[in-house]
Amino acid sequence: MSLGLTDKGWGRRRLIGLALAALLIIIAPALTLQRLSDESAEAAEMLAHTQAVGARLYNLQAGIRDAESAALILSLGVQSPKLQQRLLRGDGVTHDLNELIRLLSDSPDQLVRLGKIESLLEHRMELARRIAHSNDSPERKALIEEMTFQYPIRPEVEALQQRENARLAERTLKTQRQQQLSSVVKWSTLVAQLLMLALVLWLLKRQMGSRAKAEQRLSRASARANAVLQTVREPIVLLDENLQVVLHNTAFAELYSVDESDLNRRQLQTIGEGAWDDAIIRQRLADVLLRGRELWDFEHEQTGVDGMARTMLINARRMHLPDSDDEVVLMTISDITLQRAVQVRVEELNRQLEGKVEQMADVNRELEAFSYSVSHDLRAPLRHVAGFSDKLGKHLGEGADERTRHYLQVIRESAQRMADLIDDLLVYSRLGRGAMRMQPVDMQSLVADTCALLDSNLKAEAEANADGEVRHVEWNIGPLPVLVADENMMRQVWLNLLGNAVKYTAGRDKAVIDVSSQQLTDGSHQFVVSDNGAGFDMQYASKLFGVFQRLHKASEYAGTGIGLASVRRVLTRHGGRIWAEAQVGKGATFSFVVPRVSDLTHKDASI
Repeated sequence: MSLGLTDKGWGRRRLIGLALAALLIIIAPALTLQRLSDESAEAAEMLAHTQAVGARLYNLQAGIRDAESAALILSLGVQSPKLQQRLLRGDGVTHDLNELIRLLSDSPDQLVRLGKIESLLEHRMELARRIAHSNDSPERKALIEEMTFQYPIRPEVEALQQRENARLAERTLKTQRQQQLSSVVKWSTLVAQLLMLALVLWLLKRQMGSRAKAEQRLSRASARANAVLQTVREPIVLLDENLQVVLHNTAFAELYSVDESDLNRRQLQTIGEGAWDDAIIRQRLADVLLRGRELWDFEHEQTGVDGMARTMLINARRMHLPDSDDEVVLMTISDITLQRAVQVRVEELNRQLEGKVEQMADVNRELEAFSYSVSHDLRAPLRHVAGFSDKLGKHLGEGADERTRHYLQVIRESAQRMADLIDDLLVYSRLGRGAMRMQPVDMQSLVADTCALLDSNLKAEAEANADGEVRHVEWNIGPLPVLVADENMMRQVWLNLLGNAVKYTAGRDKAVIDVSSQQLTDGSHQFVVSDNGAGFDMQYASKLFGVFQRLHKASEYAGTGIGLASVRRVLTRHGGRIWAEAQVGKGATFSFVVPRVSDLTHKDASI
């Protein structure tokens, strides 16, 4: 759409540019030629003016010569009326002088010359009249010399004539240049007009080509749109103001088992054997067209041609047809019968799940009551058993035989083992029910603290046995990251895993425990704890993380069999996992993965 608007804008600007160029080519030369024509006419007038000045100067000189020659002849005693007339004609040169003044009124320097000529002319004519009436030869000679040498008029006339000739030459040159410029403008205008004509023809050809390409693109786009429309599996139909079918796709015809050629201009209510014979849906569609109300996710129950009831999801909106001024309703139809059935089933399962949740709540409450009973009611009898066995041993004193002391020792150890089991069960229960407090946890510090605690326990055990030797464990701790997790739960993980490693390396002269980590490609972190201890048989690895599942005899290694189950519960609640690899007598390797914080579900998982 934006590309089409851009093309239209560019075409409009190009048309305006051509119009301006045409006006410039036509009007500018016309104005230039008009100006040159006016200047040529002005030059012609000036040429005629110069010629008129020359003619007046010639008449002026002729009159002066006639008058002066008549005066000379009359001074010789020749009396003739014609000579008198010629002498009088010299007085008439004033008319020619006035005409020259009028013609040269635009030239101040020429007017100055004419003033001088007029003054000289008055003196010469006065001397000419005196010469005509003089009979004395010396006097006449003196007058002639005075007239000739003191009042020379020819230089001024020649200067005036030269000035006019110079102006005539300038005007002639200007006229020639104007004629040349006019010729250049005419030919340039002709060339420009020819170029403009060629440009117009080229643009017209290009426009015709662009229109042909646009029509071809439009045809292809229409074909593509129709192909997409027919390929879409969702039924689509266009309806006019009378709810008659204007356009449809194949899916619509297939849904209602109608021949596509019979659908055009059919009433909607006659399609699908009454599937659309519903006043409400027809009113809704009419409102879409008349009032512009959009119909979104309207569910309509229909009975298809096969007699099956279906739930159809209808969406409709008003749209304008690009090839006409008509407005139609675009309606899409989706068969959501299966989705509706699934939704009903999901709602039923949700109700069942709510019942299960309530049952789980009851079970959790019973577990809490059981935990309270275990932590309080069972501990008192154990304390009584342990306490009275000690008192019985003290009461018997040295009189007790070896068997009696053995029985009392078994009673005390069993009570202690029962207390340890109760403590581990309570820890296991709290790990599954307690709320998680997610925060940044420095695994490096957590592992260091755990190692220090285990070393302290080994030292305490050695001090408890008078002849016991302190075990030394070689810890190889690699760089560990900071993760977002529950710190207390992670502390329990490291305490159980590293404690197991210390416990099962008791038979080694030199216990070596390695801890390392690496970041995986998905952003999670994998931790590895390996030791050189007793190991285990991999065929029993599936029992390793179960409650009370032990792969070694209690007489060999102490423990309740709950530690690894607790580790698995913590990691599961964090969205992670744990696994182990080992060989008998060659140590074991425990690996676990903690996902990145965005992958955690933050849901309490009960195991």
